[in-house]
Parts: sequence; structure tokens; C-alpha cells
Amino acid sequence: MISIYDWFGYELPMRDRYQFIREAGFDGVLLWWSEDFGRGDYRGGPQLAREAGLLIENIHAPIQNQNNLWLDNLDGEALMNCYLQCIRDCAEFEIPTMVVHLPDEDHLHNALGLDRIKRIAEKAEQHGVNVALENLWNLTNLSYVLEQVNALRIGFCYDSGHHYRYYPDKDLLSMYGSRLMAVHLHDNNGSYAQHGLPFDGTLDWSTLMRTIAETNYSGPTAIEAMNWDYEGLSTKDFLYEAFERAKRLETLRR
Repeated sequence: MISIYDWFGYELPMRDRYQFIREAGFDGVLLWWSEDFGRGDYRGGPQLAREAGLLIENIHAPIQNQNNLWLDNLDGEALMNCYLQCIRDCAEFEIPTMVVHLPDEDHLHNALGLDRIKRIAEKAEQHGVNVALENLWNLTNLSYVLEQVNALRIGFCYDSGHHYRYYPDKDLLSMYGSRLMAVHLHDNNGSYAQHGLPFDGTLDWSTLMRTIAETNYSGPTAIEAMNWDYEGLSTKDFLYEAFERAKRLETLRR
């Protein structure tokens, strides 16, 4: 199965967005789960995606307040409640997984934060939803949580571009591949040194996809590229190119 993050750039109606994704060949889609970035009625996304013939792999929880999770105040409690609602939404819309950003390296974990993660784990178990923690500039917090919370429903979302931007010397897949629940695949080229189409940067995709295969991860090959450096391509051309790159990754993986 090959999927793509649904907010890859370009301004167009959501119904058209999902139709274009399916026409390009993708089987599934990853949904952004908030009104941010001009998204509007994000809760209508699952129906539109399914009407286009797409499977929904996961949702991405809001990120704007990600550093609040450790805070002992109303902002921290609000973010906690946001994540719990995302779990309930996954259950309601029959979406198996949600992806979450932990606080970054400037906001180190504490006892309150760990307690909140355990509450999230309990809610995820109750609803049968996976919570995949994504690697960014947050390895101290990510490592701590994955080591301290050995819950069936708490796992790892591997992001290739973030990996080689922030921690190129760390073998994240060997460290946490056994708990892999989702992948975000993109290259390290472009204006932001990430979110480029695979094979346009310096990542060794042959080795990377082999390593993913060795984790026994059985989920989709999921592209998280953006059009930031491909604005000369039309929406359809960008999606067709992304799908061709994804097929190459799938071949390397299989």
C-alpha cells in the first residue's frame, strides 16, 4: 500500500485534492487533523477521502502547541485534552492511528508529562487506537517516553527527513523500529532541508528502505513531501511524480 500526506501544498478544494491523489495511483492518505493551515472543516475529510476510494492510514494531531504537554497549567491541560479528543475522533471515524509531536529539546520531560502520556496510553487502549510519536528535534523526550511507557498502543512514527536533519548520527530505526507504527518518507533537499521528493536529496534510500523492511513494519509506504521546491509542477504532475517515487521506494522495501 502506498499513501501520501494530504496537505502537500497547492490551494484546491478538499474533494478535488482527494480525487487527484487517487487518480495519481495512491491507495491511502494521511490526514491533517485541525483547522490550521487553512484546513477548515477537517472533520469532513474522512468521508471525502473514502468517497474518492482512499484508505485513511492515520491522522496528524495539531502541532502548534506541542511544547505545552509538560506544562502544569491550563495550556498543558488543554493540549492533553486535545490529544484525548483526537483518540476519540480516530475511534469515531474508524482511523487506526494518530501521529503526535512530543515537546522539543528545549522543553525536557517531567513527571507530569509522563503521567499525561500514560493517560493517553490508557485512552488509546480503551478505544483501540495507536499513538505514534514522531521524531523531530526531540530525541531526548522521544527516547524517554518510549523507554518509560511500554504500552501496546504507544509507538514510533519514523520521519526520514527529520532524522537526517536533526540526528544523522543516530540509528533511530535500530533503536525503535520494533515499535514502528507509521512512516513519513521525504528527502533532505530543498529550502527547508526536508520534505523533498525521495531521490532528490542525499538520503540513501536503498539502505533506508531495507532497514525499514528489517523492522517487520507492515504498514504503508507513506510519502510526506511538500511542493515547496516544486511549484513549477501542477498539482497533478506533482502527485504523479510523488507516486512514481513511492513505487521505487516500495520496490526497495519489498
